[in-house]
Amino acid sequence: MNVEFMPPIMFGGLVIFLLIGFPVAFSLCAVGLFFGMISIELGYFTADYLGNLPLRVFGILSNELLLSIPFFTLMGAILERCRLAEDLLEGTGQLFGKVPGGLAYAVILVGAVLGAITGTVAASVIAMGMISLPVMIKYGYDMRLATGVIAASGTITQIIPPSLVLIVLGDQLGVSVGDMYAGAIGPSILQVGLFMLYIFAVSRFQPSRVPALPDEALMARGWPLYWKVLRGMVPSIVLIFLVLGTIFMGLATPTEAGAMGAVGALLLAAMNRTLTWPLLREAMANTMRITTMVIFILLGATVFSLVFQGVDGGRWIEHLLTALPGGQVGFLIFVNVFVFFLAFFLDFFEIAFIVIPLLAPVAAKLDINLVWFGVLICVNMQTSFMHPPFGFALFYLRGVAPQSVRSADIYWGAFPWVCLQLVLVAIVIIWPESVTYWLHAGTGIDPATVHINVPPPAFDDSAVPVFR
Repeated sequence: MNVEFMPPIMFGGLVIFLLIGFPVAFSLCAVGLFFGMISIELGYFTADYLGNLPLRVFGILSNELLLSIPFFTLMGAILERCRLAEDLLEGTGQLFGKVPGGLAYAVILVGAVLGAITGTVAASVIAMGMISLPVMIKYGYDMRLATGVIAASGTITQIIPPSLVLIVLGDQLGVSVGDMYAGAIGPSILQVGLFMLYIFAVSRFQPSRVPALPDEALMARGWPLYWKVLRGMVPSIVLIFLVLGTIFMGLATPTEAGAMGAVGALLLAAMNRTLTWPLLREAMANTMRITTMVIFILLGATVFSLVFQGVDGGRWIEHLLTALPGGQVGFLIFVNVFVFFLAFFLDFFEIAFIVIPLLAPVAAKLDINLVWFGVLICVNMQTSFMHPPFGFALFYLRGVAPQSVRSADIYWGAFPWVCLQLVLVAIVIIWPESVTYWLHAGTGIDPATVHINVPPPAFDDSAVPVFR
């Protein structure tokens, strides 16, 4: 069998394993090792080639950047349980309560803030679902709009720094995580703006779906209300600066910033008098589960990719995608449609570890900015939390929603928000400056045009000592 047939057969074998429902990490290992043995027997490469595998595994386990994942996960797990979201939601909801759609505006803004301090979708959706959904139902919000805005606002966490997805994509694309965070600022603002614009449109044309809070539900305006808002907002802003500000200013690496964020989360929990041993135990257990899942998927992916590259899989992917009509535009349309449908079946970690290493070389060859490309893929992968059958944001909301809320309302409520997320994908493609504007401008000098001429040293014959 010709070696050019091996990459598509290998990729097809992986798809079959995933459709059967076998765990992704073990599917990657099994397919990689199986086709590795076949390739050795058929003479595509020698057994010595697989000797690179231990070195690649060691490289993963010693990667300091990946150490930021457990730090950020621990930070989010602590903040999820320390009642910070309650103060934020209650205060902000009261602040916007007089405005039609005020509770929805509050959910969107708090979702963005929680995303910036927790980095996890589960923490945002669960907190807002438990606190805001009963209030929205009580005061007559449309059920589908209420569930949709809560689930969608939780997914802002995916794109807003310090998102775990941006860390993983930065590692897989070989670009700075700081640049990924900076590039994601624009799309994050646009995402919040799109969501709030949608609520504004609904409040103008269908105000009965998003009524303002009645006077009896509002607390008196003045310092008590402002203090309640500030008590929830100021510690969050301080923690955001501690994590993101130190990265953008070059004072800390993502790993160091994650460690400071975890310490900051412990201090916030202590300030809220919720720092207990059960909270720490649950947070550490959750961190261990997520970190272990990520590492196992990454180890499986490196086994698969090593063999895939050994049978010229990278060249096969490159020829397949560079031959698409339309050049850069055709490639971007295909990739975004492909990732969107993959997200129906795979979560963002699996897509990042399996698909992105195959797409990155093609994007680089087409002269696509890899930071912009990574942020674009991250925006697209937001939808994986919002559509069936594995929309985890919908699962989280279903788990905390009252029994009176039908699952059909949760799923149908997500539809317009998925469309808004796809609108953001189109905006980022059409307007690349939404990402690149926030990146460091650099010197403006092309290194290829720089020539360094060092003149030879001049010697004075009279200064040279003469030995006789």
